[in-house]
Order: sequence, then C-alpha cells, then structure tokens
Amino acid sequence: MYELALLLGFGVLAYRGSRLREEELSPLPRKISDRMGQLWDIAHQGMRENRFLRAEKALLTILKIDQKNAAAYNRLGILYAKQKEYKDAIDCFEIASSIEPTASSLHNLGLIYYETESYMKASAAFEQALKLEDELAARHIAYAKVQEKLGNDKLMIQELERANELEPNKESYTLLMHAYRALGMASEADQIERKLQQLIIPSGKPKRIARPKRAVL
Repeated sequence: MYELALLLGFGVLAYRGSRLREEELSPLPRKISDRMGQLWDIAHQGMRENRFLRAEKALLTILKIDQKNAAAYNRLGILYAKQKEYKDAIDCFEIASSIEPTASSLHNLGLIYYETESYMKASAAFEQALKLEDELAARHIAYAKVQEKLGNDKLMIQELERANELEPNKESYTLLMHAYRALGMASEADQIERKLQQLIIPSGKPKRIARPKRAVL
C-alpha cells in the first residue's frame, strides 16, 4: 500500500542532536572524557561523510573504553543499518535497548525487524517505543505499517489517524487516504482527499505581486 522508509528514523529519531549529552561524559576522568569527545567527533564526521569504516573504528574504540555506552551501540547500529548489515544492526540495537531502553533505540530496532520481515518482533519494539514517546507521527506510521503486514487493519487505521492528528500534512493525509481506500472506506477516503486538496491548493485567488512604480529620473 505504501512504503516505510527504513532510514526515516535514523536521521531525526534515532539520536537527537549531533553531540553527546554532557552527562554521558561528565562521570569520566578529564583525560578520558576529552578522548571520548574526540572519538565522538570522528564518529559524527565519519557518518556525515559516509566514511563508515572511520566512524566504526571510532565507535568501537568508545565501546572499549565504556562497554555500556548505549548511545555508541545505537549509533553503531545506525551505521550497520545504512550498510544493510542487518544482523549486526539488530545486535547493536538490542544491546542499546537492554542497557538504556529509549524510544529511539527501540524504534530503530523495530525498523530493522521490519526490514528483515520479523513483523511480530517489530510490532513489539514499536509498541515499547510508543509507550515511552507517542507524540511523533513517524512512530505511529511505522507501527501502522507493521499492523498492515500482520493483518490488523483496525489498529493500522487507528495509528494512521493518530499520526494525522499529530502532523496533518501531505504525507500523513496520503497514507491514511490510501489505507481507507484499500479497506473499502470510500466516504472516509473522500473526506481525507478533500482535506489533502485544500492543503495542496490554498483557497482564494492567488495574490498578485505588486510591482514597484518606475520613477522618472
């Protein structure tokens, strides 16, 4: 019906902010903290420039220093996912979630489970992520996609409707409209289509651009 972008969550949802939180470094001795900061800079730069081997080495070094650094496991999972090394990505996200279960790490885990067609596991991961944070439309859309695969049409519709409540935009309207039509809910689909048209084509005549008057010199 519609495609779920695997890496959608990785840029925005997976790890908010390009810098480590201060509390992740503060308990460490000064020299180690400085070294960790340098390694994180290398990892972030490597990810931005698609220099994956460089980023991987930096993240693995961080984990040698701090074996329970959930953020490093989460970031390493993202790196492996981008390279479609899904087994390694799952391992990293599962470890990150066991150390520090956050909505981001659980959402990422769900995305990889979905990509590998482990839909029951994906559903469970997304559900846990939503329990921790349910105000992002992308989380509800991902959960809805899994429910579609599992044949839970009612729950799929509920999740897409919730996504529209949170972020009523072109993408969320389109997804819900297609879902309604696929289930034979023509009236509901037409209603969403009207809203979509109003969103695409603003009501009223387009304003004319006033040209500046030419001054005679």
